Amino acid sequence: MWLTVVRRCVISCLHWRLEAQFSQPNILHPHTSASCLNEDLVNSLMRADLVKFTYHFQHRVKLHAFNFTAMAILIVTENYLEFGLETGFENFSDSAQQFLEHQGLDSQGPISKLTFKLILALLCSLIGAFLTFPGLRLAQMHLDALNLTTTKFTQTLLHINFLSPLIMVLLWVKPITKDYIMNPTLGKESVPLMTEQTYDTLRLWAIVLMCVLRLAMMRHHLQAYLNLAQKGVDQMKKEAGRISTVDLQKMVARVFYYLCVIALQYVAPLVMLLHTTLLLKTLGGHSWWVYHEEDLPCTHEMNSDSIMGEAPTAATVIETGARASVAQLSVALGGLRTVFSPLLFRGLFSFFTWWIAACLFSTSLFGLFYHQYLMAA
Repeated sequence: MWLTVVRRCVISCLHWRLEAQFSQPNILHPHTSASCLNEDLVNSLMRADLVKFTYHFQHRVKLHAFNFTAMAILIVTENYLEFGLETGFENFSDSAQQFLEHQGLDSQGPISKLTFKLILALLCSLIGAFLTFPGLRLAQMHLDALNLTTTKFTQTLLHINFLSPLIMVLLWVKPITKDYIMNPTLGKESVPLMTEQTYDTLRLWAIVLMCVLRLAMMRHHLQAYLNLAQKGVDQMKKEAGRISTVDLQKMVARVFYYLCVIALQYVAPLVMLLHTTLLLKTLGGHSWWVYHEEDLPCTHEMNSDSIMGEAPTAATVIETGARASVAQLSVALGGLRTVFSPLLFRGLFSFFTWWIAACLFSTSLFGLFYHQYLMAA
């Protein structure tokens, strides 16, 4: 209903603008008015303006909507959405301040918390705008795949595949999943079932398995898209009049040539999700195994007695200088490693993984509502 009202308002505004533009006398033909203009020209200009306005309007609405949503999510405390952003930012700010003071620079910190969250909100708005059309396309392919599939097992897998981003989102909601999985209430007491490191490992495995499931369901979704050509042929047969073979071939070829774009829209969100998950595991200090092994630093013992007993030669002097350079480089890299700690990467990539899954599910859910109800109406 509201979409029809907005569309009518836009068309009325464009009609008013075109009439105001062409109602003025022409320089070459002063007696020409809006009533003498070609109606096809006016309609084509109106359609072009409508398409341009709709394109820019959609992109601006998407950016502002996702930006506002990301800012609202960043306000939520760690008691509900456990990303670790607050702890990671505090560790980053303190470590960066100590590093700058060690270098002889006075600083209150590299960046404020408000600026940090505004940058995250801007990145989230760009990611959300990028994932809008893949989510809408996935909803349409999901409905078509359900109509094509007759087996109950495949339909169940398709439903799980569609709901997998929601499951990923709930994995970071502390009151719903983490508290009930780690410390379930049995009677009047809560029994701890696993540690926090074990839960983080299981969460990583759950995301990877859901991505593998979506890749396994890719054939059904692409086949559902290719069947749009058959639907178009059936629709053209129902229309009155003759159908030329050239138009029929163009319609089928258009669906086939667009298949690579559909495959890219299907795979690109998965690539982003897997990249953030693997970065979360590597840079966040997590492990693929349940029992986390601590990373032990490599220590190199030097035999000082043998070095002091030998006569200093040119080779030993060069080797000593090289070791000193390596030691200085190691100290500098170690300082940067303390600034960009695993706590910071854990908070960042946990948030980005959650945000990508949330954008995928929200856009797919809106696409499901659009293709199921609005298009049918």
